[in-house]
Amino acid sequence: MDLRDQLWFLNEATTQIGASLDTVDIAESLAGAMVPRLADFASVHLLDALIVDGAPAPPAPRATAASPLRRVAVAHDEPPAFWRDVVPEGAVHLMYPAGPGYEAMATGEPVGLDRIDDIHAVAMSRTHHTGDLRPLLAERAYLAVPLLVRGRVLGCVTLTRRPNRPAFDDVDVLTVCQLAAQGALGIDNARLYRAQRAATAELQRDVLPATPPTVAGVEFAHRYLPGNPSVEVGGDWYDTIALPGSRTAIVIGDVMGHGARSAAMMGHLRTAVQTLAALDLPPDQILRQLDNLAQRLGDDHLATCLYAVYDPIARCCVLANAGHLPPLLVRRDGRVERVEVPTGAPIGVGGVAFDTVEITIRDGDTLLLYTDGLVEERGQDLEERIRALGERLRALDAPALSPDALCDAVIATVERDTYEDDIAVLAARLGGIPAQNVAHWLLAAQPVTVTRARRLVEQTLAAWGLSALGEVAQLLATELITNAIRYATRPIELRLLRTSTLLCEVRDDDHYLPILREAGGLDENGRGLFLVSRLARRWGVSRTTHGKVVWFELDLGAAAGQDGRPSREGRAALPRPRVQSPPS
Repeated sequence: MDLRDQLWFLNEATTQIGASLDTVDIAESLAGAMVPRLADFASVHLLDALIVDGAPAPPAPRATAASPLRRVAVAHDEPPAFWRDVVPEGAVHLMYPAGPGYEAMATGEPVGLDRIDDIHAVAMSRTHHTGDLRPLLAERAYLAVPLLVRGRVLGCVTLTRRPNRPAFDDVDVLTVCQLAAQGALGIDNARLYRAQRAATAELQRDVLPATPPTVAGVEFAHRYLPGNPSVEVGGDWYDTIALPGSRTAIVIGDVMGHGARSAAMMGHLRTAVQTLAALDLPPDQILRQLDNLAQRLGDDHLATCLYAVYDPIARCCVLANAGHLPPLLVRRDGRVERVEVPTGAPIGVGGVAFDTVEITIRDGDTLLLYTDGLVEERGQDLEERIRALGERLRALDAPALSPDALCDAVIATVERDTYEDDIAVLAARLGGIPAQNVAHWLLAAQPVTVTRARRLVEQTLAAWGLSALGEVAQLLATELITNAIRYATRPIELRLLRTSTLLCEVRDDDHYLPILREAGGLDENGRGLFLVSRLARRWGVSRTTHGKVVWFELDLGAAAGQDGRPSREGRAALPRPRVQSPPS
């Protein structure tokens, strides 16, 4: 073999070995490059921990040598059954402590035998539980080369030659070491790549909602496509957040940039949005607070965001925009309208006002929110692309499609080979809550109101067929109204909503937010919210423009027995309420 032929072989082999980011593919390419040019048989052994959990190799080569190995790839030029049953791929084994394979990994240097004698053949067979290696190894030349990278040993590659071929000379050893170094580098890069993929996938699961929530009057679906499929995470995000009064916040945003850094910034903003939404702030104030947060995080943290709040009772949607693309409203009759929201500046610019716009919603309308990756294309006018998206929605007969099918149809129009940015799509089918499922009263802030409210709750639940909840609902509503009477200066608002749960809201004009605490045995106050927290499915309190709202939810049937009353387990778990108990 002349020098030119040797260099050509090394170039072809290293190119083939480095063409993949999959550990097994690299190992198979490495073994395949050895046979038949350098050996009659080649086997690649990797630390089992690298295959099972991607753990790094031990820092000391000698610690690696004693670790369990997995035979990842085997290549030979003999009949398949000749080696398959004795040295199967995927088998886990230990290297013979006094053998060349063990020594190669312990020292980090190649070790060879001109001919395998009976002593070595017997010893090597003892470490393999799949068969007797002696007939296959006897009188063959043997070479073991460690897979060494960045000061760590990942395993080794072993080669044999039949007795009719010469032993491995210095050129052969140098060539195998060169290929092993390339293979070790590729395997380690594949390990790092797999770890990065796992980390970004975990980040993706953490920062984006996994499944659409169940919200009264709204049906959601969403899709996300990363701009870089190898990273699978970016700066686009979406969210749907339940608000008091069965309202829903619908959010979509896009952090400028790509990759894990943008995803981390997106995680900050999404968490901030959820926190601010829990305070029930208006959309424009939420964007203002996000803008302040982004500026504190750094000058280069820029993002667009669209925040909308849908009220299924009033059947309206209030939107505020921070530099995001306008949403599209698909009416139930098939018309597609572009929602003109004051654009505003992106989050992080600072010093720019955010305005809101309110639109009327009809039952069956669908609000489609998206990021710029869906419509942007190099050399194309963005406005034309948005209009083209509206035309596609009309052609798809969007009202006839479920939100899931609509998202799939929209994503299917994207050219996978041409899109360069992350794509997020969120479709919300807005259905509203029927008027017969809502009861609303204005009550005077007077002690006599407590008795009247108790009677109104009892009558309403009886009309709704929910008398089994009447006792608990009356008690909790009484507690909230009693507290409201103490501080309100204007009429108190009581509202009941029947959806998948029973929701009770009490609004007053006092801005003081009550705090949950456990009352002592002699305390006269503090038992109201404690009872609410123990007996309600969920409860909460938030500020409003003119005061506050305190609310609680009760399950309609999840914890009920066959007769509609609380089950025995539920009665045992919760304190038995008494309607006659004094209000706090």
